[in-house]
Order: sequence, then C-alpha cells, then structure tokens
Amino acid sequence: MAKPEYYYGVHSVESLLELEPERVLTLFTLKGRDDQRLKNVLALAEPFGISVQQASRDKLEKLAGQPFHQGVVAAVRPHPVLNEQDLDAVLKQNPQALLLALDQVTDPHNLGACIRTAAAMGVEAVVVSRDRSASLTPTARKVAAGGAEKVKFIQVTNLARTLGHIKDEFNVRVVGTMLDEKALAVDKFDFTGTAVCVVMGAEDTGLRPITQSQCDQTVYIPMAGNLQSLNVSVATGMALYEACRQRNL
Repeated sequence: MAKPEYYYGVHSVESLLELEPERVLTLFTLKGRDDQRLKNVLALAEPFGISVQQASRDKLEKLAGQPFHQGVVAAVRPHPVLNEQDLDAVLKQNPQALLLALDQVTDPHNLGACIRTAAAMGVEAVVVSRDRSASLTPTARKVAAGGAEKVKFIQVTNLARTLGHIKDEFNVRVVGTMLDEKALAVDKFDFTGTAVCVVMGAEDTGLRPITQSQCDQTVYIPMAGNLQSLNVSVATGMALYEACRQRNL
C-alpha cells in the first residue's frame, strides 16, 4: 500500500470529507480542542466510521510538515496521478471546457491560490508540467481551501506539446497572458463558444518562448500607473473571472 498523504487545515479536510470520504484513513485532532469548527469536521467523519485520534501539537506539526495545521490533519489514501490521457477524457466529456495551464509556477502557495480560484470560476482542470512546477503538496492543498478536491490536477511531461495536442485534437483555443505587440486587453478576447485554455506564466520569467509558440492569442490585464505585473495567483483570478463572466452571460 502506498504511503498516505496528509491533508491539514479545516477547509481542506472538510472538503475532503464532503467529496471523497472513502479516501480518509485517520483524523488527527489537537488534544484538548473542542470548538464548533472541529465538531463540524468530526460530524462529517462520523457516518463513515473514520478513526479519530487526539494528538499533541508537536505530532500534528510533524504530520503536516509545518505549524499552521489549524489543529486537524487527515491521513489520506493517495489520489491517482492524472496525466495527458485524463486531460483527453476531460475534453471528450466536455468539448467546451475551461482549462487553466501554469507554466513553471513553482511556489506551492501560488499553485494553491490558483487552484482555489479555478474551482470558483468553473475550471475543469489545472494543467502543469511534471518537472519544474509545484506539485499538489499539503501546503498547496491547504491554500486551495478545498478547491483541489473540485478541480482535476493534471501533470504532463511536456506542457507545450500538450497544448499543441489539445489544439489539434479538440480545437481548444490557447490564450497566453503576456504583454506583447499582438496582445489584446483580456476583456476584448472572446472566451465563449469553444474550449479555452488560459495559460499563466511564472511571475519572474513569464511564459517561456516554447509555450508562447502554442498560444493562439495573447492577452493582458490593463493596469493603472506604472505597474507592469501582478502576483500570478492574482492575475489568474482576474483572467479567469473575465472568462467566467463572458461564458455565463
């Protein structure tokens, strides 16, 4: 049996118990804690007979890997890693899917924030490269605040090649966010009608040239003053909001 993963934080554990309770092996709760938020978590776990163990703060910190665990950690059966074939299945099931691709975003906090926004904006899948990108660590899951259980997280061998594949096979329009001479203001691009993949680059380097080559259109977020860039998770939220707004009109 594969080693369990550890989810921590109230929102992350609650979402897991609501959506995939069969994966939860054991709940570890802070010894002496007895507040309403914890009672809500325990109430979700009770119908499934999930083992609950009280633990010291030190043990919870060791399980979570850091001190900000909010007094609850879940030991969980690992989720199967999703790949290119799973992305194909998403697009076969929903030919008008909204996707988010992240090009070498390496900070798990940024990844978690992007996933949280993606879940809120109706994104079907978040696509990253297997190498040189953040993975779905416990920290990323906590920041995602339950979003990681609502959006498919897909790791691919070569992001640019995958973007080319979904364009050719599924007519997905690939929209890169960067400021160049051909870029449109994000609200001027038509996100409706077909499947769309919004591609965000790392905030320090932006989209790599090989990723840019797969973009059908580039867009930018108009900003006042001398600001030229935003945190990638903030920019992702703004771009996805515009896409969601148009697609839900």
